Order: sequence, then C-alpha cells, then structure tokens
Amino acid sequence: MSRYAAVIFDLDGVLTDTAHYHFLAWQRLAASQDVHFDAAFNERLKGVDRMGSLDLILAQSKRAYSMAEKLELADRKNRDYQELIAHMTPADLLPGALDALAAVRAAGLKVALASVSRNAFTVLDRLGIRDRFDHVVDAARIANSKPDPEIFLTAAFNLNLPPQSCLGVEDAVAGVTAIKLAGMRAVGVGDARVLAAADYVIADLTQFDLARY
Repeated sequence: MSRYAAVIFDLDGVLTDTAHYHFLAWQRLAASQDVHFDAAFNERLKGVDRMGSLDLILAQSKRAYSMAEKLELADRKNRDYQELIAHMTPADLLPGALDALAAVRAAGLKVALASVSRNAFTVLDRLGIRDRFDHVVDAARIANSKPDPEIFLTAAFNLNLPPQSCLGVEDAVAGVTAIKLAGMRAVGVGDARVLAAADYVIADLTQFDLARY
C-alpha cells in the first residue's frame, strides 16, 4: 500500500521534452529584439511561465516595453511554439513516462498534471496520454506560477484530496519549491545537485518507483 493517494506530474522535462521547442521559439523572439539568448540563459526560464520568461528576456533589452507590446510578443512566441509542437507524436514521450503513469494507476492512486504551459492539453493530445489523467491544471487555471504552490494545491483540491496525501514529480527548482510549499513530498527528475530540495531525486522516469517513496 502506498502512503499517497495521488501523484501529480509536471509535463515539460518530466513526461516529455518540449524544452527544445521553447528554446527555439524564445531564441527567435529574442533575436527579433536584438537580445542575446543562449542555452545558459534558457536554463533560467525552466519552470517559469510565459510572461515571466518574457520579462526575463526583455530585461536584457535597452528599451522599455508597454504591456500591449509584451502581450503581442508573448502571443508571437506562442504561435511559433505551437507550430513546432504540432509535429509531436507519442514517440516524444520520455523514457519511462508511460510505465510511471501505469504504475501509479495500478497502485490505485489518482493521477494529475500540473503544468504552467498554456499548451498542456495540446501536448497531451499529441502524446496520446490525455485520458491517463484524472485532472489537469495548466496556466489558464491559476493566477500564480511556480514556485508559488497554487498549481499543486489546485490539483489536490480538484482531486478532493489533502495536499499531504499527494506526491509531486518535477524537473525544475521552481517546481520542486512549489511542491514543498504545498505541503507535499517531491520527486525531482534530473541532477541531484540542482534539485537538492527534493525528497527524492531520480535521473529520469525509468527509475520511478512508488515503493521507494
């Protein structure tokens, strides 16, 4: 028997890797504004929502932007990103993703998704896994992005469960912080040195094991 009643997964970097598509779309936008954007800067955007990421990029610009201009740039980036993810298929699921989702369900636990992406449902559909979740919380359903715990608290609320009965799975520092602030235990996916705040750290979902947590 698991100590948990549900597992709440992040999407990008955990179940699939859309980071490269985000990188390409942000890189294109940054270039249009004469702002330098490389892989190292892109790491700073991990787990940050669209407008927060845009603000970080535009902070490197020599000019100021009105809110209307920012919204137009954010929409442009999203259109570029949507064009890129339109080519995703179930083959884009990361190793161990399907097995991890199946293991949670087999244990009798509920499964939820907590993603700051406004394209979460599109990505789930492209991956063919939308029906594997009892509830999905995306950026359109929350006011505060990670590291604020709202997205994980919202997922628990909609599962009709107390937060402490949920296990969160994240690949970003901001996401792990959000899980912990929500009163949940956290599984970090990635580098243990980076995700030191997580209760458990695994390299990828091929190492996901509910019995260990």
